[in-house]
Amino acid sequence: MKKEIIPAIIVKNQKDLEVALAKATFAKRIQIDIMDNKFVKNSSFQFNFKLKTKAKVEAHLMVQHPLQWIKSHADKVDVILFQHESLDDNEKVIQAIKKAKKTPGIVINPETAIEEIGPFLDKVKEVLVMTVHPGFYGSKFVPETLKKVKQLRALKPNLHIEVDGGITDKTIAKANKAGANLFVSGSFIMKNPQPQKAAQVLKKLIQQVPLSQNQTD
Repeated sequence: MKKEIIPAIIVKNQKDLEVALAKATFAKRIQIDIMDNKFVKNSSFQFNFKLKTKAKVEAHLMVQHPLQWIKSHADKVDVILFQHESLDDNEKVIQAIKKAKKTPGIVINPETAIEEIGPFLDKVKEVLVMTVHPGFYGSKFVPETLKKVKQLRALKPNLHIEVDGGITDKTIAKANKAGANLFVSGSFIMKNPQPQKAAQVLKKLIQQVPLSQNQTD
């Protein structure tokens, strides 16, 4: 199972998006953070955006009604990650993502137990465990969330497990050891004057501990 460093982008207009994409040209996969200022107290990508990138794009929907976003914008991205805590029915959201021929993933906040998403684990390709309370760059890492990463890895050895929030050179090794294989980093990469070098620092840290042999693509 491949490990990846994924830069996260938060923007409010097309001009800033193009600047951010230019910073992340080295990345094979990027995350765009969609925020409606309702589900979280911040807004991002609340405009008719255009993505000019060769990278694989995943959208993290921090919105109250992911079904509305999927209907309007699913064609722009490759992977759609929706919050379990949103107001729309999980089953309907998963089916909408699959109908749009995109890869579905489910996201849980720090206070949400793994047991709550148990019925959906066989219906999604990945689970994103938020390691901060979502909404802003630079939020404080919540180490207790890594217990859920360990729990997920034990339950589903071949599941793609993603961590997002407070992922820096000080925290990524712990997330790696817990069993994550996808690592989203926002401010550590995107606010660094040398974003590619920052990503390389993180990549080197996760390469030091190999994935267990029972994990495959």
